[in-house]
Amino acid sequence: MSRERVYHPVDQWEEVAHGMWSDVIDHATLLQRAIAFTGDHREYGRYMLRVVREWPVSCENALTDPFLSKLAWIGHAACALALGCPEDITRKAWSYLTDEQRLLANKAASRALREWQNAYAARRGLHRDVGGTLLFGGDPG
Repeated sequence: MSRERVYHPVDQWEEVAHGMWSDVIDHATLLQRAIAFTGDHREYGRYMLRVVREWPVSCENALTDPFLSKLAWIGHAACALALGCPEDITRKAWSYLTDEQRLLANKAASRALREWQNAYAARRGLHRDVGGTLLFGGDPG
């Protein structure tokens, strides 16, 4: 299996249907909700796992991109799934978190990414050890 990027048409991405790229009217209210959500690494992490389990097209499209910040994408996607929050508001919410909240959120995102990578490799009949560096290009972020 090569590290080839997989593309899907934008109209098939689950993230679009959940508002990840939408414009919203009430930025202030959604920002406050996003700060609270992203600051709760347990709930945030549950939604990250839901993303990697429930959004096969968006995940394959995004997580095979060698230039994408995968941990950030998983976090943005989780906020879209949970709140219908666009990624620009999620990025702004991130700036309000403490270093500890960010660390815990990144650990949750890393777990979700590893789960997706392992499942992706298994679906392609690859041995688990072939994942990681060879299949996904090294750094999980």
